[in-house]
Amino acid sequence: MGRLALLIDADNAQPAVIESLLAEVARFGEATVRRIYGDFTSPASAGWKKFLNKHSIKPVQQFAYTTGKNATDSTMIIDAMDLLYTRSFDGFCLVTSDSDFTGLAIRLREEGLKVFGFGEQKTPEAFRNACHKFYFTEILRPPAPAREAQSPRSSPAEPAQRLQDPPLEPPKPRFPREFLIEALEKSADESGWSHLGTFGSYLQKIQPDFDARLYGFKKLSDLVRGHAELFLTEERVPPGGGSKVLYVKGRVDV
Repeated sequence: MGRLALLIDADNAQPAVIESLLAEVARFGEATVRRIYGDFTSPASAGWKKFLNKHSIKPVQQFAYTTGKNATDSTMIIDAMDLLYTRSFDGFCLVTSDSDFTGLAIRLREEGLKVFGFGEQKTPEAFRNACHKFYFTEILRPPAPAREAQSPRSSPAEPAQRLQDPPLEPPKPRFPREFLIEALEKSADESGWSHLGTFGSYLQKIQPDFDARLYGFKKLSDLVRGHAELFLTEERVPPGGGSKVLYVKGRVDV
């Protein structure tokens, strides 16, 4: 399990996703550094305050020096570089929908570190592709009833916090039929079959923001099984025995 630095841009992230996001980060390692950057005197960042102590996230207060300039981005980038040069981390988790962090992601990758990005569907493609893996935060939001239960009743004095609540149903992207078929062909062996893990790794390399959950499936194996019109699946026992592994092949009649 690797050591990770989790850096959150409060200006471009929603507090409703933090618990699911931390669970996702835990799949890759331990977030030994957890920092969030923003102007917490601003009503726009008020929703974050109740989550900071609960999840041991250190707030880094950054006042806006002038209108129209984002000082938060600069502070977060400087901190990231300081952390990089400690040589104490195996990867970084950058929570933002801002393209200004594309250069940072590229620089971290050049140092051989894993970069995991988290942002909304509006996140520019350049930043998404600069990460090893990118997750859309819309799929990390709890269901609407759960969000309502977690959120305290807003008083008339808290209109800004109410306005920043995320939309209940984000639009679902078109199912990438041609992309999946082409990727499977390129990751398959001479017989046309591909180990599911090999297929998944290839998908991540060529499209870091691919996620089966965007299309209503919990994981990639569920997606290929759920589209029997496109894929053949076969469970095999590996040489030497052990648990069965899943192989995938495109249908020749597609």
